[in-house]
Amino acid sequence: MAGYVGSIEKQTLSNNYFRQVLYTAKYAQLVVMCLQPGEEIGNEVHAKVDQFFRIEQGEASFVFNGTEKHLAKDGDAVIVPAGTYHNVINVSKTAKLKLYTIYSPPNHPDKTVHKTKADAEKAEAAEHH
Repeated sequence: MAGYVGSIEKQTLSNNYFRQVLYTAKYAQLVVMCLQPGEEIGNEVHAKVDQFFRIEQGEASFVFNGTEKHLAKDGDAVIVPAGTYHNVINVSKTAKLKLYTIYSPPNHPDKTVHKTKADAEKAEAAEHH
């Protein structure tokens, strides 16, 4: 297929992996994510990548530059500009947080699947060595 066509809501809600790349184009990448109760992505920054998030299930705390906090819930969208430190935290202690994100340009190798946050951390450490 030349592009991506699909029910992003259904794919996001059915995903239980920490990170799964659905499609990688030249200038954008579509990724579904699932954070376990209380889990967080961890404070990170992408120097040359803008990131769009949409929450499909649950509530997330978005922390920008370590101090600016925003609560986002089902149906909300968040954009993190390149160069902004950010963390995404699942505020629920019982429910999974399900979201999708679009990186522009792509940020992960095509077809990346990280079943858990630990898998993601291992892969990212390997990419940077």
